[in-house]
Amino acid sequence: MRLDTLWKEKEVTLSFEVFPPKKDGDFGSVRSAVERIAQLKPDFMSVTYGAGGGTSDYTAQIAEIVQGQGVPALAHLTCVSSDRVRIQQELEKLRGAGIENILALRGDYPENYDPAAPRDYRYAASLVEDIRAFGGFTIGAACYPEGHVECHSQGEDLLHLKEKVDRGVDFLTTQMFFDNSALYSFLYRARALGITVPVLAGVMPVTNAAQIQRILRLSGTTLPYRFRMILDKFRERPDAMRQAGVVYAAEQIVDLVANGVQGIHVYVMNKPDVAAPLNEHLAKVLGR
Repeated sequence: MRLDTLWKEKEVTLSFEVFPPKKDGDFGSVRSAVERIAQLKPDFMSVTYGAGGGTSDYTAQIAEIVQGQGVPALAHLTCVSSDRVRIQQELEKLRGAGIENILALRGDYPENYDPAAPRDYRYAASLVEDIRAFGGFTIGAACYPEGHVECHSQGEDLLHLKEKVDRGVDFLTTQMFFDNSALYSFLYRARALGITVPVLAGVMPVTNAAQIQRILRLSGTTLPYRFRMILDKFRERPDAMRQAGVVYAAEQIVDLVANGVQGIHVYVMNKPDVAAPLNEHLAKVLGR
């Protein structure tokens, strides 16, 4: 199913993000986790695409597995390490696999990246334009409630976002955030700029205190005091940290839904034991 059709049918959606294996030996365990998450029947699942396209073959395979479980798949596609020929090949592959939805991303810069070197793609806006010209896909893009780390200001970041939307984006998915007020402020400023496509709120249940430190360094996301206290209290107790992380995410989501957010996208990190309790906690809130 195309996701632009889904949002016409449902008031609010719940989706999960999974990632493909990095090597052949991990495929079985990843497939098992993905199938268990798909059995929860989220409205759709997204499948990431490794830096430099390193897991691109697996992305299409995992997306096919998701759809084989009766769940629509959203395949990520990055472009900074690709040329237009490679992107056309990837689009043909996804179309052949029956994938109808793509999240168009620039991706991380490759090692020894030279900004001055000639490249087909420097920004996701160009990828969006090419996917739209190829046809047949619902197109999503990323957005950053607290601003992209490479932008000098949130205003500059919003202008880049508007350019992506104007080139053919159907919906946006946010980077994770832990303070809902950051999202509400972002939505207000985005709507004022004329960005009216659906915005899915990206939520990450933090189940490992060490994991979050790396994420914060890369994303620039801030932690509210209440969440920092949870990390400090439970970081040495894995079971308690997992439960506290799921509860905090559930409370975030309840507030988001109450305030009219149209879609919730959960970064579950291939963990059925995180997706399942969250899904259960939210069943009545989401009308599932």
